[in-house]
Amino acid sequence: MGELVLVRHGQTTWSQTGQHTGTTDLPLTDEGEAQAGRLAALLGQVADVVTSPLQRALSTTRLAFPDGPEPTVDDDLVEWDYGAYEGLTTPQIREDRPGWWLWTDGAPGGESPEQVQARCRRVLHRVRPLLLGGDVALVGHGHTSAALAAAWLDLPASGGGLLTLAAGSVTVLGTHHGHPVIVRSNQLPS
Repeated sequence: MGELVLVRHGQTTWSQTGQHTGTTDLPLTDEGEAQAGRLAALLGQVADVVTSPLQRALSTTRLAFPDGPEPTVDDDLVEWDYGAYEGLTTPQIREDRPGWWLWTDGAPGGESPEQVQARCRRVLHRVRPLLLGGDVALVGHGHTSAALAAAWLDLPASGGGLLTLAAGSVTVLGTHHGHPVIVRSNQLPS
């Protein structure tokens, strides 16, 4: 059985400043494109690539897998819908809502942690059969990728909050003695 390779898209202007970037379809910065290109050497061959439909993920896919398989777009890989918090930083949100944590509180007018986890479980259901053919890359976003890892580990939705995934990073999920594990997390190309 192959491993699940979570690839977070390269830097955007909002990821650089810590703004919550859900459905706002921002392009990669020049540095983000460079990050995505450097991923190619780290990733190697995969059997399948599945990507979010947002341009930052699509561009990362193109740059990180220049000779890879034709990617499949999966709408369930989009980033968390932050609703009223779109474009805000965590400190800005906490000015009005002290102690707010996305992983338990969700986003007003957006998604709850349980809704995001349900999307992630659907993705995992679709990609598990692909793992029989080798490693599968999922190119997406920081919070949704962390939620995917939590779903892989069968943790509650809030379990995703235990992971940090930097722009242009790779996290690998696999199994050990039949149990789901994180093989490596938040790896950046050298």
